[in-house]
Amino acid sequence: MPTSELWTLLVLATAMSFTPGPNTTLSTALAANFGLRRALPFVCSVPVGWGLLLALCSLGLGALVLAVPALAWTIKGVGVSYLLWLAWKLARTRQLSEASADALRVGFVQGVALQFVNIKAWMLALAIVSGWIAGQDNPALRFAWVLPVMLFYAFSSNLTYALVGSLLRQWLAGPAGTAQRLVWFNRCMAGVLAATGVWMLLR
Repeated sequence: MPTSELWTLLVLATAMSFTPGPNTTLSTALAANFGLRRALPFVCSVPVGWGLLLALCSLGLGALVLAVPALAWTIKGVGVSYLLWLAWKLARTRQLSEASADALRVGFVQGVALQFVNIKAWMLALAIVSGWIAGQDNPALRFAWVLPVMLFYAFSSNLTYALVGSLLRQWLAGPAGTAQRLVWFNRCMAGVLAATGVWMLLR
């Protein structure tokens, strides 16, 4: 891969991976509420799910979605509904305890599935396929170059957000056992998820 294309890919990966979105918001919220260990399955699921999405888009799924508006709207509708449901569950999470972990049930399997209804993930996958894989002399080799780079960014960005969430955990507990800081933090995170859902709907 030419150096200029590699640098462009890295800039795109940085911008798309480290800006807030459904994945990074959930990584932060899960780690803040339930600890880094509880957030790690979701953090690991993001690169796995997105890698599968990229592979399927490289094989033609992306072109099919773009060619069938009803399919695109179905993906968008399911994605928005799921994000709004998660936002509602997160807004109602008020305790820093393992007993309340069921309030926001997002693990590895859910994280993988989320990538297939995440419009931001779709946009990045389609951009990568059209710009770096499709139409190349050896698409399989290009895919082998691009995939590990993007998986690294997907994992590192979500791990970074999860670490931030885990560092905030003690402060969010608040003085004297009160949970007001956590309540407002969760409401803010829920607002980000809901706003992301609205943004997805308007795309």
